[in-house]
Amino acid sequence: MPRMLDVSEDVRAEIGDEEADRLLAGDNSPGSYDCTSCRTPGDSEQERTSTVLFVGEETAVLAFAHATCIPSQVVQVAEDQLQGAVRSITGSESAQPGTAGGDQAVLGVTSGLVLIEGDLHPALVVEPTAPIARPGSEGSTDEFLPLLAEQGFRHVSDLETLPAHLPGWSVLLAMGQLHAVLQPGTGGSGSVAWWQAHQPLQVTEGWRAAANRSSTVLVFAAPVGSIGQQPREDLLREALEKAAANGRLVAAAMPLAGT
Repeated sequence: MPRMLDVSEDVRAEIGDEEADRLLAGDNSPGSYDCTSCRTPGDSEQERTSTVLFVGEETAVLAFAHATCIPSQVVQVAEDQLQGAVRSITGSESAQPGTAGGDQAVLGVTSGLVLIEGDLHPALVVEPTAPIARPGSEGSTDEFLPLLAEQGFRHVSDLETLPAHLPGWSVLLAMGQLHAVLQPGTGGSGSVAWWQAHQPLQVTEGWRAAANRSSTVLVFAAPVGSIGQQPREDLLREALEKAAANGRLVAAAMPLAGT
């Protein structure tokens, strides 16, 4: 169904006629979204919606807003402002999550389709490269899963049931590439990047199509060494099932932001 989208000439010039026409046809635009201006929910099938393109020095992010809030436009912003400050799981300012001793950890992200309740669902699997310590602690205990549980992620015992939605979190996809996983900012400051791609990550057409159909992405997370780099989706599922059986997997469902 065509969406009630407004795409300005400036936005069209930046993203190209093909992408603009696909948006207007409803191929790539989510039905529901969080307005980039007022941060309240919107529905492009029910109300006029503006496409807003934020452009930095190297990054461009397509977002949606109520047409009554702001018109469709291109917004020039500083690159660091566009990417947002990557924060640790508890929201403290940090370039990357801290580790339980040693170098800083990086959150590795893998995309794949996971079969749950008879349907294929777009999923992201997050696994750090080193144990994650609680910020401010000097211990060596890996606190990655407890920290996520405090943010609302739920422990997964098997892959037979869809994870619950996590309010305020979302997955940012712009122009078919994965940019970030966003979490609520502190003090009502909007969304900030919990994980930010150094360079936008490509996803498969099947993953993108499934994400656009459901407007939801499942995010699984496991401690270092639980999943690994799996070359096929069937092997990824086996690794997820093993992690769940060992009590080393949490998950949440998040709305898709962007296209």
